[in-house]
Amino acid sequence: MSEKKVSVMYAEPCHAVHAEHICNLIYESALQRGTGIARRTNDYIARKIIGGKAVVALDGDKLVGFSYIECWGHGDFVATSGLIVDPEYRHLGLAARIKSKTFDLARERFPYAKIFSITTSLPVMKLNSRMGYKPVTFSELTDDEEFWAGCQGCVNYDILQRNNRKMCLCYGMLYDPQKPLPKDGGSFNPYLLHLKNKIAKIFHLK
Repeated sequence: MSEKKVSVMYAEPCHAVHAEHICNLIYESALQRGTGIARRTNDYIARKIIGGKAVVALDGDKLVGFSYIECWGHGDFVATSGLIVDPEYRHLGLAARIKSKTFDLARERFPYAKIFSITTSLPVMKLNSRMGYKPVTFSELTDDEEFWAGCQGCVNYDILQRNNRKMCLCYGMLYDPQKPLPKDGGSFNPYLLHLKNKIAKIFHLK
């Protein structure tokens, strides 16, 4: 199977027919990895697609990858979320292509907004760092209550609450268009961050 057969593009309204399949892929991925992920409804995903805030990966008519963006804090922040690749199409470099296309979409739609991502995935952290994201505390992300309310569907929501939204099992990463990192990504090492945060959570999460 070749990733060259797969087209990665900005979603169009006709792609909303894949909303249920996308929700299933996201949920199944969370179960396989044993990590928390906020559940999304078919209608929510369809609205992102129809509203021009999503990226799809297609092998012919088959949807094999997806991601979307959402604006928060009156346009000051944009989150990239829901990155997923069909299990049969993993290890082909599709995640990097989808992530890059989603980042481009966010920059085009909201050129002055800070772009952030919260994730438990080390590969996603690596992709983020290559595009200029840096690790940040949750206090540097949006304070939009609606965004954090979306975490209620995650199995780890109680951890977020107990730590007053300062720490959870996810990692926060932020791209500030006013403070871009060097093209080489600077000295940030996502593996080191992953290890440090893992140790910190063992001793500080209650």
